[in-house]
Amino acid sequence: MKVYKFEFSLFGINTYVLVDEATKKCAIIDPGMMDAEEDEVMEGFVERNNLTVTHIINTHLHVDHAIGDKKAAELFKAPIMAHKDDEFLGSRMQQQAQMFGIAERVNDVSITTYLEEGDIIKIGEGELKVIHVPGHSPGGIALYDAADGFVISGDSLFAGSIGRTDLPGGDMPTLIDAVKGKLLTLPPSTIVYPGHGPATTVGLEHARNPYLK
Repeated sequence: MKVYKFEFSLFGINTYVLVDEATKKCAIIDPGMMDAEEDEVMEGFVERNNLTVTHIINTHLHVDHAIGDKKAAELFKAPIMAHKDDEFLGSRMQQQAQMFGIAERVNDVSITTYLEEGDIIKIGEGELKVIHVPGHSPGGIALYDAADGFVISGDSLFAGSIGRTDLPGGDMPTLIDAVKGKLLTLPPSTIVYPGHGPATTVGLEHARNPYLK
């Protein structure tokens, strides 16, 4: 699958569109669209490339990663998928948004389909394996495409850093154990596409990430 990255909203969230070019099926990962202009960017991309959105997937349900869920579901008639352990965050989306003074722009999120460790998500001819990576949030997941050699890490692993754990449900030892045991064990050449900032690789983070020594 081919990975397209968009940076949206005041949070600088990386929203990814994963496209199976053989079938033109695609998934939107972490819809971060915050206003009508950003909605139009996503809708225009899908239309110009003749894509069919089959899945809306959240690596976790913090407000920055899910602020565009409701609009994406309305536009593309696709299910919202996330781990059940983050359901409480989806039901508190407006409460989360109050911290940033944007509650009027945010809707609570209901998960359509629960994802669990080891699930395989089919996107056209492509496949994503769900990896449960708790710690940043209880239901944090990563999405691994073994065939194309990349993982969408959400806010668990960044270039030179890891996710914060001072939000509800966060836990630093849990996050470090999950990243070390589940992400750093992937092939070193695996490209890591994080929820914020630039891409990296598993090998680079294994060698250099100061939080994972």
